[in-house]
Amino acid sequence: MEKLWNANYIKVWLANFMIFFSFMLLTPLLPIYLSEQFGASKDTIGLVLFGYAIMALIARLFSGYIVDSFPRKMVLLISFTLFTLFFVGYVAAGTLMLFALVRTVHGVPFGFTTVANSTVAIDVLPSSRRTEGIGLYGLSNNLASAISPSVAIWIYVSTHNFNIIFWLAMVVALGGLIIDSTVKLRPRDRVQGKQPISLDRFFLVKGWSEALTMMCFAFSYGVVSTYVAIYGQEKLDIQGGSGTFFFLFAVGLIISRLQGSKALRQGRIAYNAAIGVCISLGGYLLFAAVPNAIGYYGAALVIGLGNGHMYPAYQNMFIDLAPHSQRGTANSSILVAWDVGVGLGILLGGVLTEKYGYSVAFWWAWVLNLIGFLGFWLYVKGHFTRNKLR
Repeated sequence: MEKLWNANYIKVWLANFMIFFSFMLLTPLLPIYLSEQFGASKDTIGLVLFGYAIMALIARLFSGYIVDSFPRKMVLLISFTLFTLFFVGYVAAGTLMLFALVRTVHGVPFGFTTVANSTVAIDVLPSSRRTEGIGLYGLSNNLASAISPSVAIWIYVSTHNFNIIFWLAMVVALGGLIIDSTVKLRPRDRVQGKQPISLDRFFLVKGWSEALTMMCFAFSYGVVSTYVAIYGQEKLDIQGGSGTFFFLFAVGLIISRLQGSKALRQGRIAYNAAIGVCISLGGYLLFAAVPNAIGYYGAALVIGLGNGHMYPAYQNMFIDLAPHSQRGTANSSILVAWDVGVGLGILLGGVLTEKYGYSVAFWWAWVLNLIGFLGFWLYVKGHFTRNKLR
């Protein structure tokens, strides 16, 4: 059997860890920062954070085509450099408007970097281990999600100095950029000039139903992950508890990814997705229905278990629906769907929380998850089985 953990795969795996470590340092604390620093209301917080998601979405619509059409390492290094430099803007932003502008534009290099890095990871994987490798690649996100929020919360509680967190995020991102600069890629045939520009070059149209259900799952995550820190503080009197929440969430992700890697290696992709959507639905129900510490922390673990099965399975579904020449497009398509869902969750979650309270927002997160669950079982599972190319 071909070696899975080759040197180049380890490098892009570590670089991805650093991308998401720097990203997750800020994610749980930005609502608190905007509230404390600028006195922003919850719907304003949602609007500011939505800008990042929408720009990442726009970037990913084009990133798949660009990654497939130009040298991938060049695209990766340019976008990664810009992603790193933007962290300085958070320190410099002295007004809510300027901060919102920096945060919004930062979504562009984040969108390009994540698509380029994950596509390079697929390129350096041996073909016989690709399905398994894609699932394990996501462990880098999960470990970052386990460690980074806890580090950020600890720094915040200890110092109340957000600038330390912003600078740390930049340093970690710089480390990932340096690692990625040493990756060696084999020459490949590019698709530029081979096909006319069409919608399918920017988004994998064949995966439309997978994308719609993924948006529903992402909406739920967008609501809960964005407001979990401030909700814990205001309603449950859990100070700094979001660090533990994200740690348990990541533990669930890691357990389920390791558990599900065997099924993915055997090609049981729809099976893994089915387990994931079922567990995830239960996790969001627990979070909405049990508004205390047990529901708060228990849901984190259950949602993590569900997402750890569901997301890598969905990513493989997109890739298996696409020809090899559209690997970047397939990769960007699932991220576009995720971004749309998360962005809407952040935006509408803020509006719902401001007008009706946290409970209503979290119940809507469960309702959207239920819609995605039904869509998977009624259509997506069969659609994938009929249309997959591998």
